[in-house]
Amino acid sequence: MFREHAMDSHLADVWFELTDLQVVSGSGATITTVDGVDHLDLTSGIGVANTGHCHPAVVEAVREQAGRFLHAQVNCYRHDRLEPLAARLAEVTPAGIEQFFFANSGAEATEAAVKLAKQATGKPNVVVFQGSFHGRSHLTMAMTTSKAVYRAGHAPLPSGVLVAPFPYTFVTGEDLDTSVARCLREFDLLLTTQTAPSEVAAVVIEPVLGEGGYVPAPRAFLEGLAERCRAHGILFVADEVQTGFGRTGALFAIEHTDVQPDVLVMAKGIASGFPMSAIGASAELMARWPVGSHGGTYGGNPMGCAAALATIDVLSGPGFLDDVRARGRQFLDGLEQLRGRHAAIAENRGVGLMLATEIVDAGGRPDPVRTAALLSHLLREERVVVMSCGPFGSTVRWIPPLVVSEDQVADALAAFDRALTATTDVEDSA
Repeated sequence: MFREHAMDSHLADVWFELTDLQVVSGSGATITTVDGVDHLDLTSGIGVANTGHCHPAVVEAVREQAGRFLHAQVNCYRHDRLEPLAARLAEVTPAGIEQFFFANSGAEATEAAVKLAKQATGKPNVVVFQGSFHGRSHLTMAMTTSKAVYRAGHAPLPSGVLVAPFPYTFVTGEDLDTSVARCLREFDLLLTTQTAPSEVAAVVIEPVLGEGGYVPAPRAFLEGLAERCRAHGILFVADEVQTGFGRTGALFAIEHTDVQPDVLVMAKGIASGFPMSAIGASAELMARWPVGSHGGTYGGNPMGCAAALATIDVLSGPGFLDDVRARGRQFLDGLEQLRGRHAAIAENRGVGLMLATEIVDAGGRPDPVRTAALLSHLLREERVVVMSCGPFGSTVRWIPPLVVSEDQVADALAAFDRALTATTDVEDSA
């Protein structure tokens, strides 16, 4: 969809705008606009500000680093934040993840993971899953199936990407065990009918679908896939761009399972807002990447490394993840109470502070019109910023900064309750 160009702006109109807010500052879970109005931010800048806006420890780390070096390009010389960050990541990532490559965005890191997998295995294909979002570059668009709009108008996309089903039970109407069993059978069928295992370099999966609907991958599904990867010599790549760095109540969502990923993809929450991403793998796997076969001008930027080190210290602090889990339980319990009072809520789900609410009409069908009205009411009347996601645009996603307080969660739930009441007539008038 095209918009009329704003003649007084030199910015491209290509960005989708969730709000028209003009912000000047942020602190914790609060953002402040140019007119001095505070809003509760339940987007975290799409899952980035996990430590909250302008956490003092992160701000100080960036300020100190800015006075020493802004850009130390890793091919030309090495700076004194590179090795400490790699060592710190080796401490906090799952077992077997030992060495790291730094980039700038989630899409770049995902592409790096695929390049590593292809180099290491000598195989051409990757398998992704229905509902996935892996980025907006050409390759990661080919790997993204959450919404057609992310791919429309950009064909032809790179080949060698195959799509397997994901157990999204709200959409399929199956019970969880049935859905997992079916999806694993269809994964096996894909390896029989569309590509041989000898052609598949990697399986790439989000432990919780992001743009696709905030749908946690069942533990049995992830472990079943990992078992098949081991049997066929396929690398298991966990895309933790959105789920990583405490979002699900563990530093990484894959830690909720017994799966040991071969490659871990990280971005968003890694540096509290500084453009930074990384992939991690074993030293043996990284050694199969020929020297000079990948790189980047800004990867490993000292400012990003300093921000990441401070971010990890905050997230690893005593009781931090305990608080995340407590706020997640409070939020989900509150949403379930609202489901008992509002027929528009068909399902609440999620883990930690990565939660979703499915909004439906009187016939039980996904209701993007009501969802849009809810978001608008929350913004205009409640000063609460919330996003939607999912294939139908009818899933409200709750992704507050991980430092959100008990009172702020209670305020958000009360605001949502009022928004549900205020928009009851939207479906009839639409």
